[in-house]
Amino acid sequence: MNQQVHLPLPYNIKLTIKREDLLHPHISGNKFRKLKYNILQAQKLGCPALLTFGGAYSNHIAATAAAGKQYGIPVIGIIRGEELVNKVDDNPTLSFAKERGMRFKFVTREAYRQKNEAAFIEQLKAEFGSFYLLPEGGTNLLAVKGCEEIVTDEDNAFTHICCAVGTGGTIAGIANAAHAGQQVLGFPALKSEALAADISKLTQKHNWQLKTGYEFGGYGKINEELVRFINDFFEKTAIPLDPVYTSKMVFGVIDMVYKGYFAENASILAIHTGGLQGIAGMNNMLLKKKLPIIKTLDKC
Repeated sequence: MNQQVHLPLPYNIKLTIKREDLLHPHISGNKFRKLKYNILQAQKLGCPALLTFGGAYSNHIAATAAAGKQYGIPVIGIIRGEELVNKVDDNPTLSFAKERGMRFKFVTREAYRQKNEAAFIEQLKAEFGSFYLLPEGGTNLLAVKGCEEIVTDEDNAFTHICCAVGTGGTIAGIANAAHAGQQVLGFPALKSEALAADISKLTQKHNWQLKTGYEFGGYGKINEELVRFINDFFEKTAIPLDPVYTSKMVFGVIDMVYKGYFAENASILAIHTGGLQGIAGMNNMLLKKKLPIIKTLDKC
């Protein structure tokens, strides 16, 4: 669903949010898209389980657990941080995944960095048996295929399509599906010199750019300015934004509008990639730091 944002933007620029967050109550946004064809492949192969990786507040962990529950496939989550082993019930994301039947293995940050190494995967197979491997963030070629379905024919009139960027699968899919002449802009949630190269491995298109400077300190980081932006945007538009991805992208888009990046009469489609489940965990962190909290949680 496309929802136009009624804000007094300069230069007669129109901003529309594609509400991918409304696709599913628990498998929302780009996670729904990324999991779609991977679940079908796992079922086709007759895999007895899914195994994937993530951190304490990972959208991917929550969505994969929900998908496993819905489709009757056991899910194993390799979670970064051994200290979390006795804190599952106090963590909104992990407790949600636990309720959906996810089985956890908590590993050190050093071990977690081996998540793409064949020897580490073989160790996991020896421990858990056969499984269908989903990479961290869910990005692979089947995920890119699913993300291509974000953009539809009704979106052809937009001059720009904007999205948040984590592992790069979403922007690759959008770039593949974008109409001729459209510019795809990605807003990374984490500073990474390798990100552009990673995306180039997932798409042959050259119609995309990364717009840095809106990371707010990096992945999972937030400050009072961004919290106030999220709350103000919700108050004016009734659209909730997650604190890790979409909020930073929308902040960046609006900032670039006022700085004159977009031509007069530009029509911008910004993709809401979900992630609202992460608000509860982020608010816990904000309360500990005695900072304002995100007030959209009870509205989501």
